[in-house]
Amino acid sequence: MDINLPNLGEGADSGTIVNLLVKEGDRIAKDQPLLELENEKAVATIPSPAAGTVTRVFVKAGDKISVGQRILSLSEGKTDASEPSAKVEAAPEPKTQKEPSRGSLPGPNAADAPAEVAVAQSRPGIAPAAAPSIRKLASELGIDLTRVSGSAGGGRIVLADLRAYVQSLQARAAGRAAPAASAERVPKPQPIDFGKWGPITEKPFSPLRQVIARRMAESWSAVPRVTQFDDADITALMALNKKYAASYEQKGTRLTLTSFALKAVVDTLRKHPILNSSLDAGRGVLVLKEYFHIGVAVDTEAGLIVPVIRDVDKKSLLELSKELEELAKKARERKITSEELKGGTLTISNQGGIGSGHFTPIVNHPEVAILGLGRGALKAVVRGDKIEPRLMLPLALSYDHRVIDGAAAARFMVDLVKAIENFGEDMIRI
Repeated sequence: MDINLPNLGEGADSGTIVNLLVKEGDRIAKDQPLLELENEKAVATIPSPAAGTVTRVFVKAGDKISVGQRILSLSEGKTDASEPSAKVEAAPEPKTQKEPSRGSLPGPNAADAPAEVAVAQSRPGIAPAAAPSIRKLASELGIDLTRVSGSAGGGRIVLADLRAYVQSLQARAAGRAAPAASAERVPKPQPIDFGKWGPITEKPFSPLRQVIARRMAESWSAVPRVTQFDDADITALMALNKKYAASYEQKGTRLTLTSFALKAVVDTLRKHPILNSSLDAGRGVLVLKEYFHIGVAVDTEAGLIVPVIRDVDKKSLLELSKELEELAKKARERKITSEELKGGTLTISNQGGIGSGHFTPIVNHPEVAILGLGRGALKAVVRGDKIEPRLMLPLALSYDHRVIDGAAAARFMVDLVKAIENFGEDMIRI
Protein backbone atom coordinates (compact mmCIF):
# COMPACT_ATOMS: atom_id res chain seq x y z
CA MET A 1 0.00 0.00 0.00
CA ASP A 2 1.03 3.61 -0.50
CA ILE A 3 0.99 6.18 2.30
CA ASN A 4 -0.02 9.61 1.02
CA LEU A 5 0.23 13.01 2.64
CA PRO A 6 -3.07 13.47 4.54
CA ASN A 7 -5.14 16.65 4.79
CA LEU A 8 -3.22 19.26 6.75
CA GLY A 9 -6.18 21.36 7.86
CA GLU A 10 -8.12 24.32 6.53
CA GLY A 11 -6.10 26.55 4.23
CA ALA A 12 -3.10 24.20 4.08
CA ASP A 13 -2.44 21.92 1.14
CA SER A 14 1.34 21.55 0.93
CA GLY A 15 4.55 21.76 2.92
CA THR A 16 8.30 21.19 2.86
CA ILE A 17 9.91 18.11 4.41
CA VAL A 18 12.30 19.17 7.17
CA ASN A 19 13.29 15.71 8.41
CA LEU A 20 12.57 12.24 7.03
CA LEU A 21 12.35 9.91 10.03
CA VAL A 22 12.20 6.49 8.31
CA LYS A 23 14.08 4.70 5.55
CA GLU A 24 13.56 1.69 3.30
CA GLY A 25 13.56 -1.57 5.24
CA ASP A 26 12.37 0.01 8.53
CA ARG A 27 9.59 -1.75 10.40
CA ILE A 28 7.17 0.92 11.64
CA ALA A 29 4.16 0.93 13.93
CA LYS A 30 0.82 2.65 13.46
CA ASP A 31 1.02 6.34 14.45
CA GLN A 32 4.84 6.29 14.35
CA PRO A 33 6.19 9.61 13.02
CA LEU A 34 7.21 9.39 9.36
CA LEU A 35 8.48 12.90 8.72
CA GLU A 36 8.47 16.48 9.96
CA LEU A 37 6.70 18.85 7.58
CA GLU A 38 7.11 22.61 7.53
CA ASN A 39 3.83 24.27 6.57
CA GLU A 40 3.73 28.07 6.58
CA LYS A 41 5.75 28.87 9.74
CA ALA A 42 4.98 25.73 11.75
CA VAL A 43 6.60 22.30 11.77
CA ALA A 44 4.25 19.32 12.20
CA THR A 45 4.91 15.59 12.55
CA ILE A 46 3.11 13.32 10.07
CA PRO A 47 2.28 9.91 11.63
CA SER A 48 1.82 6.62 9.82
CA PRO A 49 -1.81 5.50 9.47
CA ALA A 50 -0.71 1.82 9.39
CA ALA A 51 1.94 -0.62 10.55
CA GLY A 52 4.27 -2.44 8.20
CA THR A 53 7.67 -2.48 6.56
CA VAL A 54 8.85 0.42 4.43
CA THR A 55 9.46 -0.96 0.95
CA ARG A 56 10.08 2.29 -0.86
CA VAL A 57 10.43 6.00 -0.03
CA PHE A 58 9.35 8.50 -2.68
CA VAL A 59 10.44 11.75 -0.99
CA LYS A 60 13.48 13.26 0.67
CA ALA A 61 14.31 16.11 3.03
CA GLY A 62 13.85 19.45 1.31
CA ASP A 63 11.07 18.26 -1.03
CA LYS A 64 7.88 20.29 -1.24
CA ILE A 65 4.91 17.92 -1.24
CA SER A 66 1.15 18.38 -1.58
CA VAL A 67 -1.88 16.73 0.00
CA GLY A 68 -2.44 13.33 -1.64
CA GLN A 69 1.15 12.93 -2.81
CA ARG A 70 2.87 9.59 -2.13
CA ILE A 71 5.31 9.55 0.77
CA LEU A 72 6.27 5.88 0.93
CA SER A 73 5.06 2.31 0.36
CA LEU A 74 4.38 -0.23 3.10
CA SER A 75 3.96 -3.99 3.11
CA GLU A 76 2.39 -6.31 5.71
CA GLY A 77 0.01 -3.79 7.23
CA LYS A 78 -3.50 -2.44 7.08
CA THR A 79 -4.44 1.19 6.77
CA ASP A 80 -6.63 2.89 9.32
CA ALA A 81 -10.27 2.91 8.23
CA SER A 82 -10.35 6.66 8.59
CA GLU A 83 -7.39 7.05 6.24
CA PRO A 84 -8.24 5.32 2.95
CA SER A 85 -5.10 5.10 0.87
CA ALA A 86 -5.49 3.13 -2.32
CA LYS A 87 -2.31 2.37 -4.19
CA VAL A 88 -1.79 4.96 -6.86
CA GLU A 89 -0.09 3.91 -10.06
CA ALA A 90 0.89 6.34 -12.76
CA ALA A 91 -1.65 5.54 -15.46
CA PRO A 92 -0.81 6.30 -19.06
CA GLU A 93 -2.81 9.20 -20.39
CA PRO A 94 -5.41 8.02 -22.88
CA LYS A 95 -5.62 9.89 -26.12
CA THR A 96 -9.31 10.60 -25.72
CA GLN A 97 -11.82 11.02 -22.97
CA LYS A 98 -15.28 10.68 -24.42
CA GLU A 99 -17.33 11.54 -21.37
CA PRO A 100 -16.78 14.79 -19.48
CA SER A 101 -16.44 14.44 -15.73
CA ARG A 102 -19.61 15.00 -13.75
CA GLY A 103 -20.03 18.61 -12.68
CA SER A 104 -17.61 19.98 -15.28
CA LEU A 105 -18.39 22.85 -17.57
CA PRO A 106 -20.25 21.86 -20.72
CA GLY A 107 -17.98 22.01 -23.72
CA PRO A 108 -15.43 19.99 -25.69
CA ASN A 109 -13.90 16.80 -24.38
CA ALA A 110 -10.62 16.83 -22.48
CA ALA A 111 -9.20 15.07 -25.51
CA ASP A 112 -9.42 18.36 -27.38
CA ALA A 113 -7.75 20.34 -24.58
CA PRO A 114 -4.06 21.18 -24.59
CA ALA A 115 -2.02 18.91 -22.34
CA GLU A 116 -1.09 21.75 -20.01
CA VAL A 117 -4.68 22.47 -19.01
CA ALA A 118 -6.20 18.99 -18.83
CA VAL A 119 -5.58 15.82 -16.91
CA ALA A 120 -6.78 12.74 -18.76
CA GLN A 121 -7.83 10.71 -15.77
CA SER A 122 -8.79 11.60 -12.21
CA ARG A 123 -7.22 9.73 -9.31
CA PRO A 124 -9.86 8.25 -6.98
CA GLY A 125 -9.50 9.20 -3.33
CA ILE A 126 -6.93 11.93 -3.97
CA ALA A 127 -8.02 15.55 -3.97
CA PRO A 128 -6.14 17.80 -6.40
CA ALA A 129 -3.50 19.97 -4.76
CA ALA A 130 -5.13 23.40 -4.60
CA ALA A 131 -5.95 26.05 -2.03
CA PRO A 132 -9.47 25.97 -0.50
CA SER A 133 -10.32 29.21 -2.33
CA ILE A 134 -9.40 27.57 -5.67
CA ARG A 135 -11.48 24.49 -4.85
CA LYS A 136 -14.45 26.69 -3.92
CA LEU A 137 -14.18 28.71 -7.13
CA ALA A 138 -13.90 25.56 -9.24
CA SER A 139 -16.97 24.11 -7.52
CA GLU A 140 -18.97 27.27 -8.19
CA LEU A 141 -17.95 27.17 -11.86
CA GLY A 142 -18.63 23.44 -12.15
CA ILE A 143 -15.03 22.57 -13.01
CA ASP A 144 -13.52 19.19 -12.20
CA LEU A 145 -10.07 20.05 -10.88
CA THR A 146 -8.70 16.63 -11.80
CA ARG A 147 -8.83 17.83 -15.44
CA VAL A 148 -6.68 20.88 -14.67
CA SER A 149 -2.90 20.62 -14.62
CA GLY A 150 -1.15 22.58 -11.86
CA SER A 151 1.89 24.71 -12.67
CA ALA A 152 3.06 25.37 -9.09
CA GLY A 153 5.37 23.15 -7.06
CA GLY A 154 4.20 19.55 -6.70
CA GLY A 155 1.54 20.06 -9.37
CA ARG A 156 -0.42 22.48 -7.20
CA ILE A 157 -3.24 24.24 -9.03
CA VAL A 158 -3.23 28.03 -8.80
CA LEU A 159 -5.64 30.66 -10.11
CA ALA A 160 -3.66 31.11 -13.34
CA ASP A 161 -4.11 27.40 -14.12
CA LEU A 162 -7.85 27.57 -13.55
CA ARG A 163 -8.11 30.69 -15.68
CA ALA A 164 -6.06 29.09 -18.47
CA TYR A 165 -8.31 26.02 -18.42
CA VAL A 166 -11.48 28.12 -18.74
CA GLN A 167 -9.90 30.20 -21.51
CA SER A 168 -8.96 27.03 -23.38
CA LEU A 169 -12.58 25.86 -23.25
CA GLN A 170 -13.78 29.24 -24.50
CA ALA A 171 -11.16 29.30 -27.24
CA ARG A 172 -12.03 25.85 -28.54
CA ALA A 173 -15.72 26.68 -28.46
CA ALA A 174 -15.00 29.73 -30.61
CA GLY A 175 -12.85 27.65 -32.97
CA ARG A 176 -9.62 29.41 -32.22
CA ALA A 177 -6.40 28.58 -30.38
CA ALA A 178 -6.33 28.96 -26.64
CA PRO A 179 -4.33 31.89 -25.27
CA ALA A 180 -1.18 31.14 -23.38
CA ALA A 181 -1.44 30.68 -19.65
CA SER A 182 -1.12 33.84 -17.56
CA ALA A 183 1.95 32.50 -15.84
CA GLU A 184 3.66 32.12 -19.22
CA ARG A 185 2.91 35.73 -20.18
CA VAL A 186 4.62 37.10 -17.07
CA PRO A 187 8.31 37.63 -17.81
CA LYS A 188 10.55 35.70 -15.48
CA PRO A 189 13.33 37.53 -13.61
CA GLN A 190 16.58 37.31 -15.52
CA PRO A 191 19.35 35.57 -13.56
CA ILE A 192 22.37 37.71 -12.72
CA ASP A 193 25.87 36.29 -12.46
CA PHE A 194 27.11 38.17 -9.39
CA GLY A 195 30.25 36.01 -9.36
CA LYS A 196 31.75 37.87 -12.29
CA TRP A 197 32.37 40.87 -10.04
CA GLY A 198 33.98 38.94 -7.16
CA PRO A 199 33.70 35.97 -4.78
CA ILE A 200 30.20 35.01 -3.64
CA THR A 201 28.55 32.40 -1.41
CA GLU A 202 25.11 31.01 -2.15
CA LYS A 203 22.74 29.38 0.30
CA PRO A 204 19.17 28.15 -0.20
CA PHE A 205 16.33 30.55 0.57
CA SER A 206 14.64 28.46 3.27
CA PRO A 207 10.92 27.60 3.09
CA LEU A 208 10.29 29.77 6.15
CA ARG A 209 12.01 32.75 4.55
CA GLN A 210 9.95 32.17 1.40
CA VAL A 211 6.76 32.29 3.49
CA ILE A 212 7.92 35.47 5.21
CA ALA A 213 8.85 37.04 1.86
CA ARG A 214 5.48 36.15 0.33
CA ARG A 215 3.50 37.49 3.28
CA MET A 216 5.48 40.70 3.49
CA ALA A 217 5.03 41.31 -0.23
CA GLU A 218 1.29 40.59 0.01
CA SER A 219 0.91 42.96 2.96
CA TRP A 220 2.97 45.67 1.26
CA SER A 221 0.90 45.52 -1.93
CA ALA A 222 -2.52 45.11 -0.28
CA VAL A 223 -2.30 47.42 2.74
CA PRO A 224 -1.83 51.21 2.41
CA ARG A 225 0.27 51.57 5.55
CA VAL A 226 0.92 54.62 7.70
CA THR A 227 3.14 54.63 10.81
CA GLN A 228 2.42 56.79 13.86
CA PHE A 229 5.32 57.51 16.25
CA ASP A 230 5.38 58.47 19.92
CA ASP A 231 7.37 58.00 23.13
CA ALA A 232 6.22 56.73 26.53
CA ASP A 233 7.89 57.52 29.86
CA ILE A 234 8.58 54.10 31.42
CA THR A 235 10.68 55.31 34.36
CA ALA A 236 7.98 54.38 36.92
CA LEU A 237 7.12 51.15 35.09
CA MET A 238 10.71 49.92 35.16
CA ALA A 239 10.86 50.74 38.88
CA LEU A 240 7.85 48.45 39.39
CA ASN A 241 9.53 45.83 37.22
CA LYS A 242 12.60 45.93 39.46
CA LYS A 243 10.43 45.75 42.58
CA TYR A 244 8.51 42.61 41.52
CA ALA A 245 11.08 40.82 39.31
CA ALA A 246 12.20 38.49 42.10
CA SER A 247 8.60 37.48 42.90
CA TYR A 248 8.00 36.49 39.28
CA GLU A 249 11.29 34.57 39.10
CA GLN A 250 10.19 32.57 42.16
CA LYS A 251 7.11 31.60 40.13
CA GLY A 252 9.31 30.38 37.28
CA THR A 253 9.05 33.26 34.82
CA ARG A 254 10.41 36.71 33.99
CA LEU A 255 8.60 40.02 34.09
CA THR A 256 9.34 41.79 30.80
CA LEU A 257 8.34 44.95 28.99
CA THR A 258 6.38 42.88 26.48
CA SER A 259 4.24 41.50 29.33
CA PHE A 260 3.36 45.07 30.37
CA ALA A 261 2.71 46.01 26.74
CA LEU A 262 0.23 43.15 26.31
CA LYS A 263 -1.91 44.45 29.17
CA ALA A 264 -1.63 48.10 28.14
CA VAL A 265 -2.52 47.32 24.52
CA VAL A 266 -5.65 45.35 25.43
CA ASP A 267 -6.87 48.10 27.78
CA THR A 268 -6.41 50.61 24.97
CA LEU A 269 -8.05 48.39 22.34
CA ARG A 270 -11.21 48.30 24.45
CA LYS A 271 -11.46 52.08 23.94
CA HIS A 272 -10.54 51.88 20.24
CA PRO A 273 -12.13 48.66 18.88
CA ILE A 274 -11.49 49.62 15.25
CA LEU A 275 -7.83 48.65 15.75
CA ASN A 276 -9.03 45.19 16.83
CA SER A 277 -10.72 44.50 13.50
CA SER A 278 -10.16 43.04 10.04
CA LEU A 279 -11.40 44.20 6.65
CA ASP A 280 -13.23 41.66 4.50
CA ALA A 281 -12.78 43.56 1.25
CA GLY A 282 -14.50 40.86 -0.80
CA ARG A 283 -17.77 41.30 1.08
CA GLY A 284 -17.29 44.97 1.90
CA VAL A 285 -17.53 44.25 5.64
CA LEU A 286 -15.47 45.42 8.61
CA VAL A 287 -15.19 42.61 11.17
CA LEU A 288 -14.94 43.98 14.72
CA LYS A 289 -13.59 41.27 17.01
CA GLU A 290 -14.82 40.95 20.56
CA TYR A 291 -11.82 38.86 21.62
CA PHE A 292 -8.23 39.96 22.19
CA HIS A 293 -5.65 37.54 20.76
CA ILE A 294 -2.31 39.35 20.52
CA GLY A 295 0.52 38.14 18.31
CA VAL A 296 4.09 38.58 19.54
CA ALA A 297 6.93 38.62 17.00
CA VAL A 298 9.74 36.22 17.98
CA ASP A 299 13.19 36.44 16.44
CA THR A 300 14.48 32.92 15.66
CA GLU A 301 17.51 31.59 13.78
CA ALA A 302 15.20 30.53 10.96
CA GLY A 303 13.35 33.85 10.73
CA LEU A 304 10.51 35.84 12.26
CA ILE A 305 7.66 33.80 13.79
CA VAL A 306 4.54 35.31 15.37
CA PRO A 307 2.80 33.05 17.92
CA VAL A 308 -0.54 34.28 19.25
CA ILE A 309 -1.45 34.65 22.92
CA ARG A 310 -5.21 34.16 23.23
CA ASP A 311 -7.64 35.99 25.53
CA VAL A 312 -5.04 38.40 26.84
CA ASP A 313 -7.78 40.39 28.56
CA LYS A 314 -8.70 37.39 30.74
CA LYS A 315 -5.19 36.56 32.00
CA SER A 316 -3.07 37.97 34.79
CA LEU A 317 0.34 39.48 34.22
CA LEU A 318 1.90 36.33 35.73
CA GLU A 319 -0.05 34.06 33.33
CA LEU A 320 0.87 36.24 30.36
CA SER A 321 4.55 36.24 31.32
CA LYS A 322 4.61 32.44 31.55
CA GLU A 323 2.73 31.91 28.30
CA LEU A 324 4.89 34.46 26.50
CA GLU A 325 8.05 32.66 27.60
CA GLU A 326 6.66 29.22 26.65
CA LEU A 327 5.48 30.29 23.19
CA ALA A 328 8.76 32.08 22.46
CA LYS A 329 10.69 28.92 23.39
CA LYS A 330 8.46 26.75 21.19
CA ALA A 331 8.90 29.17 18.30
CA ARG A 332 12.71 29.15 18.59
CA GLU A 333 12.75 25.33 18.77
CA ARG A 334 10.37 25.15 15.76
CA LYS A 335 7.81 23.24 17.83
CA ILE A 336 5.06 25.79 17.38
CA THR A 337 1.85 24.50 15.77
CA SER A 338 0.07 26.21 12.90
CA GLU A 339 -2.97 26.83 15.12
CA GLU A 340 -0.77 28.80 17.55
CA LEU A 341 0.11 31.18 14.70
CA LYS A 342 -3.49 31.99 13.72
CA GLY A 343 -6.30 34.20 14.95
CA GLY A 344 -4.32 37.27 16.03
CA THR A 345 -6.14 40.60 16.34
CA LEU A 346 -3.06 42.85 16.68
CA THR A 347 0.68 42.16 16.77
CA ILE A 348 3.47 43.50 19.01
CA SER A 349 7.06 43.56 17.75
CA ASN A 350 9.59 44.38 20.47
CA GLN A 351 13.12 45.18 19.21
CA GLY A 352 14.21 46.66 22.52
CA GLY A 353 16.33 43.66 23.44
CA ILE A 354 18.31 44.08 20.22
CA GLY A 355 18.59 47.83 20.21
CA SER A 356 17.36 50.50 17.79
CA GLY A 357 14.65 53.08 18.33
CA HIS A 358 11.69 53.87 16.10
CA PHE A 359 11.02 51.65 13.11
CA THR A 360 8.15 51.01 10.70
CA PRO A 361 6.76 47.48 11.19
CA ILE A 362 4.64 45.98 8.39
CA VAL A 363 1.02 45.18 9.25
CA ASN A 364 0.46 41.46 9.82
CA HIS A 365 -2.43 41.07 7.34
CA PRO A 366 -5.41 40.46 7.85
CA GLU A 367 -4.90 42.43 11.06
CA VAL A 368 -5.14 46.21 10.65
CA ALA A 369 -2.42 47.35 13.06
CA ILE A 370 0.95 46.38 14.53
CA LEU A 371 2.78 48.01 17.44
CA GLY A 372 6.56 48.31 17.39
CA LEU A 373 8.57 48.81 20.60
CA GLY A 374 12.11 50.16 20.43
CA ARG A 375 14.84 50.29 23.04
CA GLY A 376 14.20 52.49 26.07
CA ALA A 377 16.77 55.24 26.48
CA LEU A 378 17.48 57.94 29.07
CA LYS A 379 16.57 61.37 27.73
CA ALA A 380 16.38 64.89 29.10
CA VAL A 381 12.67 65.59 29.50
CA VAL A 382 10.98 68.82 30.57
CA ARG A 383 8.60 68.17 33.49
CA GLY A 384 6.99 71.33 34.75
CA ASP A 385 9.77 73.87 35.02
CA LYS A 386 12.53 71.26 35.41
CA ILE A 387 14.59 69.13 33.07
CA GLU A 388 14.84 65.57 34.33
CA PRO A 389 16.43 62.34 33.05
CA ARG A 390 13.60 59.97 32.12
CA LEU A 391 13.62 56.52 30.54
CA MET A 392 11.68 56.92 27.27
CA LEU A 393 10.27 54.05 25.20
CA PRO A 394 9.95 54.56 21.41
CA LEU A 395 6.57 53.46 20.04
CA ALA A 396 5.65 52.92 16.39
CA LEU A 397 2.10 52.03 15.31
CA SER A 398 1.69 50.94 11.68
CA TYR A 399 -1.93 50.72 10.55
CA ASP A 400 -4.13 49.99 7.54
CA HIS A 401 -5.24 53.40 6.25
CA ARG A 402 -8.24 51.83 4.49
CA VAL A 403 -9.72 51.15 7.93
CA ILE A 404 -8.04 53.56 10.33
CA ASP A 405 -7.76 57.32 9.87
CA GLY A 406 -4.79 59.26 11.19
CA ALA A 407 -6.89 60.91 13.92
CA ALA A 408 -8.06 57.50 15.21
CA ALA A 409 -4.47 56.22 15.27
CA ALA A 410 -3.28 59.33 17.11
CA ARG A 411 -6.02 58.93 19.75
CA PHE A 412 -5.06 55.29 20.21
CA MET A 413 -1.41 56.23 20.73
CA VAL A 414 -2.28 58.96 23.23
CA ASP A 415 -4.32 56.49 25.30
CA LEU A 416 -1.67 53.79 24.97
CA VAL A 417 1.02 56.13 26.30
CA LYS A 418 -1.25 56.95 29.26
CA ALA A 419 -1.85 53.23 29.90
CA ILE A 420 1.89 52.54 29.93
CA GLU A 421 2.84 55.55 32.04
CA ASN A 422 0.04 54.95 34.58
CA PHE A 423 0.33 51.17 34.84
CA GLY A 424 -1.35 50.12 38.10
CA GLU A 425 0.73 48.31 40.71
CA ASP A 426 -2.31 46.17 41.54
CA MET A 427 -2.01 44.61 38.07
CA ILE A 428 1.56 43.51 38.82
CA ARG A 429 1.21 42.31 42.39
CA ILE A 430 0.94 38.48 42.65
